[in-house]
Amino acid sequence: MAPWALVSPGVLVRTGHTVLTWGITLVLFLHDTELRQWEEQGELLLPLTFLLLVLASLLLYLAVSLMDPGYVNTQPQPQESKDEQMAMVPQAIPLRRCRYCLVLQPLRARHCRDCRRCIRRYDHHCPWMENCVGERNHPLFVAYLVLQLVVLLWGLYLAWSGLRFSQPWGLWLRSSGLLFATFLLLSLFSLVVSLLLASHLYLVASNTTTWEFISAHRIAYLRQRTSNPFDRGLTRNLVHFFCGWPSGPWESLWAEEEEEEEEEGSSQAV
Repeated sequence: MAPWALVSPGVLVRTGHTVLTWGITLVLFLHDTELRQWEEQGELLLPLTFLLLVLASLLLYLAVSLMDPGYVNTQPQPQESKDEQMAMVPQAIPLRRCRYCLVLQPLRARHCRDCRRCIRRYDHHCPWMENCVGERNHPLFVAYLVLQLVVLLWGLYLAWSGLRFSQPWGLWLRSSGLLFATFLLLSLFSLVVSLLLASHLYLVASNTTTWEFISAHRIAYLRQRTSNPFDRGLTRNLVHFFCGWPSGPWESLWAEEEEEEEEEGSSQAV
């Protein structure tokens, strides 16, 4: 058996991300980019700022990938607690018991086959982090994307500043081939992270998740509705997502939406 077969996929992915991050940073410092020119001129503020941003993005990546994304408690709950949880949900939408881990799933929870757990407010399983994005780590995930995009765009500019196209092809390939490959890699990563960030900002603004957006027609509490029952407007959605206020189970929010719709229906009927 190969030695790496004994290592968990999460360790391999996070190690690969760390090595790639510092490898790209080293290439930018070793070639004749503005980063190196600042260093040689004794202007250390910008190089140090860039290094700190790289370090911060790496630490944020590790925090999101290692933290609990919002696992549903698998410990047996008292009967009173179960009854309370059931009472908060409209009878038309009963809570579902997970067929894999046999827990009673709260609204917006889903079982992840990779993590083998049910995740509260499940968004998606991120293979680049080897962890789910859920209720607890989704705000940090968005913050990571913002910081990572800043680092990538700055790195892209630095890589471009070191490319010189006046040399003969053979000489240029030997002197700048690695830097050009880094530029292409940073371009690809910048595009991917930009699209990810834009999509998640849209989802956060409307208080929905990637899973709900893609699979609304298959989700019991969404497929019979024409609008998102969790959407409370841009400001309240953002405050709730980043600050956790107002706090409370999603079942309560659903019940409030049901009551509001019933009141509107009654007033129109009158």
